[in-house]
Amino acid sequence: MCLSFAKFSTQIFRKSIDLQCKMPPISAVLIDLSGTLHVEDDPTEKAVEALKKLRTLPVKIRFVTNTTKESGQTLHRRLVRIGFEVDSGEIYSSLSAAAEYVRKHQLNPLYLLSQDALKDFPEGDKEKLDSVVVGLAPEEFHYEQLNRAFNLLRPGNGKPLIAIHEGRYYKRSDGLALGPGCFVKGLEYAASTKAVVVGKPNKYFFESAIPGNIPPEQCVMIGDDAVDDIQGAMKLGMKGILVKTGKYLPDTECSPPPTAVLDNFAAAVDWIEENLMKK
Repeated sequence: MCLSFAKFSTQIFRKSIDLQCKMPPISAVLIDLSGTLHVEDDPTEKAVEALKKLRTLPVKIRFVTNTTKESGQTLHRRLVRIGFEVDSGEIYSSLSAAAEYVRKHQLNPLYLLSQDALKDFPEGDKEKLDSVVVGLAPEEFHYEQLNRAFNLLRPGNGKPLIAIHEGRYYKRSDGLALGPGCFVKGLEYAASTKAVVVGKPNKYFFESAIPGNIPPEQCVMIGDDAVDDIQGAMKLGMKGILVKTGKYLPDTECSPPPTAVLDNFAAAVDWIEENLMKK
């Protein structure tokens, strides 16, 4: 027997309320930087004020970024200069994760990194290279340097390839620009190897970024990248808010789909506040 439209609508409404009530509390917010809080030296709309508002809410905050052109110190200075109240200890970057990986495995890599990003890594012996580390380094992506990397990685040598991340593109003030992902994939193809990826969307990156012992189910990730930010975080069990700034493209598919798709970081903070008030 078919239900009347009124009864059907009532059941759907009740199920929606039940799902809201069952949603775990929000204890921590992880925030992407480039494209979400800012694009180069310009904060996204109302982002500075929104971060101040977020700090008044009962949640822990961690900034998580795949930015690899800037050292942690330079990145922190940029954020403060453009108006954000950020402590350097709140930033967890893929550079940090990669440097930790290099130290842990006692590697002596050929670095395809910017000169500024190199400040976060241990110095090595350029005559005894045993691996390749790739980040976003436009000045390093030329034939001779990529060929050096290939010859370390190729069959017969078999040195490990460490990708800080595999981002396809990122947002600059003049539009979208190529990320390091295509160069990582090119080296994988030429050398018949597979990169170790340490940045987003690697689950170990997100696990390391969560403050304290907060379970992923109580965390919200805010970002402009449907795959690296949202899909990566949600596969770990977090809620994901995709914002329509930075590299956002409306046709990009994300599985699982975002918890919410909102205009910008300020709207995401409003969403968090509203959901905290429901508890």
